[in-house]
Amino acid sequence: MGAALPLWLKFLDETSKVVTVLTAAALLYTRSAGVAFFVTGALLCSKLAKVIKKAIRQERPSQLSGRKVSYGMPSSHASTCTFFAVYITFACLELPIHPTFPHFAVFAPVVVLPWTCMIAISRVRLGHHTWPQIVAGTLLGICCAGFWFKLWVDDVGGIMTFLSPLNDEFTVVSLISLYWVN
Repeated sequence: MGAALPLWLKFLDETSKVVTVLTAAALLYTRSAGVAFFVTGALLCSKLAKVIKKAIRQERPSQLSGRKVSYGMPSSHASTCTFFAVYITFACLELPIHPTFPHFAVFAPVVVLPWTCMIAISRVRLGHHTWPQIVAGTLLGICCAGFWFKLWVDDVGGIMTFLSPLNDEFTVVSLISLYWVN
């Protein structure tokens, strides 16, 4: 299946690497507690999807039968990418743009939302997941992003107050976690 793939599917098959690099770059560029909190939420969402996957134990589509047995319900790609898309959209609508980002960053959802849809479609087209696995991952990502964003905005437990002076330390911990998960 690999040689006959269209270029766009080959690119989307490498989504985790692209997203990891872009996220690490944003985290290093801003050195912001808010961005580090966002990254931590995305990592936790990905881990939660993997825990649920092991509990449900639903196999991936049969065309991947040559690979070792791995589980696909819910799709961790769909959950994490949806977390990114929903959280970034909420942030662009509700929060001021970080001073290190250009002003047009407010339009990030115009790029992130279609990219997330393309990733979800590619996971099915590549044979990695079924539509129900994608839908479950997407719903998990929406729920996690909504919950995580509310924690930040409502400053639950004083999270903003606690993390703001720890920008550099929290950025380093988030970066280490980002590479550890991937």
